[in-house]
Amino acid sequence: MPPSPRVPDPAIESPDPAVEHARRLTDTVTRLRRALRSSIRTDYPWESLPMAQVELLQTLAAAPLRVGELAARQRLAPNTVSGLVGKLLEAGFVDRQADPGDRRTARIALTPAGRRQLDDWQHAHERRIATALGTLAPADRDAVVHALPALEQLARALAQPGAAPEPGAAPEPGALAE
Repeated sequence: MPPSPRVPDPAIESPDPAVEHARRLTDTVTRLRRALRSSIRTDYPWESLPMAQVELLQTLAAAPLRVGELAARQRLAPNTVSGLVGKLLEAGFVDRQADPGDRRTARIALTPAGRRQLDDWQHAHERRIATALGTLAPADRDAVVHALPALEQLARALAQPGAAPEPGAAPEPGALAE
């Protein structure tokens, strides 16, 4: 998929290379997610689970949680998570269990069908990405693989509440360096 054409706007362009790197990374991650999601649906028509539901299944794979806990971890409104959980309940991918710590509430747990769906989703994406990586030149494939630890660190940093630096703060040495 070719990069999205972007017309520079001098009013919003920043001479700061870190901002430009962040802009490029944001655009690339967005296009990667869109391309992967689109190609999976083409290659695997059964794959129709919305990403928000997949992310809930991934979170529940570790342990059952209350709706409020799920909402906090996903950074979503509890009513949004309740709606998503309702759809997953209807599909048989999750069920409600009594919370041993508080009988008035329920925990949401992955069912065996939910685990199978999540595993199928994961394997389909792994196969699709492996195939796409195989089309890259060896140096490009190595660059992607070598970038993974830094991207994993970036994901952890972004997941931390309040971890974002103040606007205009100097980036860490080596951050988004070329």
